[in-house]
Amino acid sequence: MINIPSEPQINRAIPLALLVVAVGALSSAYTAQYAFGLEPCILCLYQRVPYAIVGLLGIVGYLVSGDAARRWVTALAALSFAIGAGLAFYHIGVEQHWWASAASCGGGDVSGAKVTVDQFKALLQQKPEKACDEIDWTLFGISMATYNAVASSGLAVIALVAWKRLGKTNEKDQ
Repeated sequence: MINIPSEPQINRAIPLALLVVAVGALSSAYTAQYAFGLEPCILCLYQRVPYAIVGLLGIVGYLVSGDAARRWVTALAALSFAIGAGLAFYHIGVEQHWWASAASCGGGDVSGAKVTVDQFKALLQQKPEKACDEIDWTLFGISMATYNAVASSGLAVIALVAWKRLGKTNEKDQ
């Protein structure tokens, strides 16, 4: 016999699911960086922020009581995932040279700027930033930014569905 969890148990599991997704995504990013030596560019680092926010929201959502508070947490998570999808799509555009990045993605033009010899020596000793249009790794010809855009978009939709579900639970309680 299958034991189906009650609605309050499922509603309490939504914040835990948010936390698991955030930890999984960030673990993957840090594993790629530190275990496999894939250096992230500034846009890659920016794409981690929405997952960190979702992780914090998951913790808050689990600790608060009541579906109304969890509904707000889920709505903010959906917004965070949507922003993450937008950042990832922007990064795809930079990778594909559809547009130039507004972020400081490697290089940097110092022409016209007065640089002293000491400043120039310091610049030479610094490790250059990774360019955002360099793709270090692909799977089936698809970059990590593209996978993140798809994942973040899907997670935003799933979070919206969960938000709507929590709203229906609140309507039943009233």
